[in-house]
Amino acid sequence: MQFLWVAFTLLGSAGQTARNAMQRELTPQLGALGATLVRFLFGFPFAILFLVAVLSWSHGRLPSFNRSFAPWILLGALTQIGGTALMLKTMERRSFVVSVAYLKTEPVLVALMGLAFLHDPLSLSTALAIGVAMTGVALISVTPQTLNGGLAPALLGLSSAGLFAASAIGYRGAILSVNSGFVLASTVSLAAGLTLQTLLLLAWLLLFNRPILAALHRLWRPSLVAGFTGAAASQFWFLAFALATAASVRTLALVEVLFAQGVTRFVFKQKTTPREAVGIAVLLAGAVMIVWAQPRG
Repeated sequence: MQFLWVAFTLLGSAGQTARNAMQRELTPQLGALGATLVRFLFGFPFAILFLVAVLSWSHGRLPSFNRSFAPWILLGALTQIGGTALMLKTMERRSFVVSVAYLKTEPVLVALMGLAFLHDPLSLSTALAIGVAMTGVALISVTPQTLNGGLAPALLGLSSAGLFAASAIGYRGAILSVNSGFVLASTVSLAAGLTLQTLLLLAWLLLFNRPILAALHRLWRPSLVAGFTGAAASQFWFLAFALATAASVRTLALVEVLFAQGVTRFVFKQKTTPREAVGIAVLLAGAVMIVWAQPRG
């Protein structure tokens, strides 16, 4: 069980890469906003199914919750929506690559927030691993061209990274507030978070953007597949958060960049540059270091 969080993180990263690819396929019909909402609205029913399955396995016994569960899950759900909204704002400025580059600062912010609010340990080896992994990401994704977007995209990207970091901390805090085994704690937290997000987003769409709601209804079949993939990825993220610090999980999750590189290389037949190859090697070194830095036992 010592390295189970590694498997969960890698599965979550792979699932998120697949979900992102499906969302890109939906963007021409739904727009950036509609395609992004798919992850919440169509992931919700699968989160409920996951919870029903886990409850059946545990003989239908709901866990008890500490008082801190509600504020933690509220923090996780709301900041995830906010981070997504700011990322979309950056995309609207045609600076998506810039936003992605700055979003990869998330592990540093997660480490600092985890230390401050959850008292998650931050050892020198963990900090070094985060630095190495982020250097690899920078070599892969940051070029002089990506930095020409100006100050506004950078601020939006960093703000989005901060909200996503707060979301990771909120969800880990919620999971730790459930008095049960890690599987049930993770699953009930995911179901609670997606229920809250679904209710809020449906209310917002009904009040302010009914055309997108109608478009989502028309494209429910491909959206349902994307929703399942996203919910499954989130389930693996939450399982990993239950077993390891958020900083460790989000640093190892940078391997998603490698999965994206693989899609680019083998699906779109684009060659890897020498700079990207060096970045991949450095990122892999950081990933190995973060696994090694995780406390044993």
